[in-house]
Amino acid sequence: MKSHASTLLAEVRTFRQNHPDVRYVDLIALDIPGHFYGKRYPIEMLEKVAAGSPLKLPQNAVLLGVQGGLFKIGDYCFNDGDPDANRRLVPGTLKPVSWESQPLGQMLITSDGTEAPIEFEPREVLAKVLERLQHKGIHPVVAFELEFYLFDKKLDNGLPQFARDPLSDDPDDQPNLHIERLSRFGEVLDDMAQTAKDQGIDITVITAEIGPGQFEINFGHLDDGMRAADWAALFCRSTRGVALKHGYRASFMAKPYLQYPGSGMHVHVSLYDGAGNNLLAAHQQQPLRHAVAGCLELLPHCMPIFSPNHNAFRRLGGTVNAATRASWGFEDRDACVRIPESDPRNLRIEHRLASADANPYLVLAAILVGLEHGLEAKREPIAPLNEDRSSGTDFPLEMLGAVRAMQHQPVLRDKLGAEFVDVYCENKRQDHLAFQQEINAREYRWFL
Repeated sequence: MKSHASTLLAEVRTFRQNHPDVRYVDLIALDIPGHFYGKRYPIEMLEKVAAGSPLKLPQNAVLLGVQGGLFKIGDYCFNDGDPDANRRLVPGTLKPVSWESQPLGQMLITSDGTEAPIEFEPREVLAKVLERLQHKGIHPVVAFELEFYLFDKKLDNGLPQFARDPLSDDPDDQPNLHIERLSRFGEVLDDMAQTAKDQGIDITVITAEIGPGQFEINFGHLDDGMRAADWAALFCRSTRGVALKHGYRASFMAKPYLQYPGSGMHVHVSLYDGAGNNLLAAHQQQPLRHAVAGCLELLPHCMPIFSPNHNAFRRLGGTVNAATRASWGFEDRDACVRIPESDPRNLRIEHRLASADANPYLVLAAILVGLEHGLEAKREPIAPLNEDRSSGTDFPLEMLGAVRAMQHQPVLRDKLGAEFVDVYCENKRQDHLAFQQEINAREYRWFL
């Protein structure tokens, strides 16, 4: 414990030496909807926390809805006295914040690894899954890919406006998938990439996607699944901040335009044993087929995780590479679970269903549970799309049905935790019902 504290203390002191103008550090964690919450600490107090002083925040901050409100979920929030819960600093995550107007730092905090972890904290849910896999001799290697849109900083009566292309205001003039669009928005994209690298994130490929002002940025493969999810979460925060600095608004909203493709979170996962052998490639790739079958079996029950809000369900179907059924295929981007071409050493799945605004900790936890379940059940998957274009199983396409499908699924309750499943499902149900409590202009046009 002393060694751990000394390492943290050294990290804070080194940061203070390298950034003497930083007076405050944001201590942040991801809540259930995927938003950061936390506190802004004076750097002197952070040093005390690193040395062992308690770090406590309200337990129920994790339960906030999309708009920040609290819902009555079991005895939480309104019948529990709103207790504090211990958090700890995540080593290696203290970094400068370059997109704010004043010098600032940020550092991740979490309840996992404390004496009483919060069972429904997203990072703790993933931590339990990774720990269980490690005990079974399964070591995931993970890489995230995130799509997002750039918009003009100012909204037009609450609606997004296309990002102003330096050469044209017409969205149809933006060359989709062309390298030229990367040059047109090169200044802000370069800053996003460099800022992410300053946060310790390994940025690799940048792509101009099909939608106007839409881009995809890929991260390097990591043998630490938790760190991979940390990267995805931190990238969203820094990208939004950098965009505002350049006069844009960056959004990971799943479906901002009905006429253009939505934004997804693609996750590459391979599994290795302790000796570094690819478990999916053994026995003529039979474990790969089992793992795929497990993913597809649980996928319909994980939809509140993969599509965490009303808008995210709009992304499914009707546009490029967005499935409406649980399916798989080799080198097939229409599939939910794609098997990219690779040598046996790098054989992996690419899970393509989650929306870009999903919670990366929970998305990865759900994917890993699907793979784990498949390896244990040893069932054969349905036919791949390469053999049958109609292959696939249905999954819920609206939130309330999705929540019903998730809440009582025994494998998820066992492997993600029954307490988490109950809390998460009720959070999503209440968010959805709150969203419906507004009459929009179309209803008046149709029914008045």
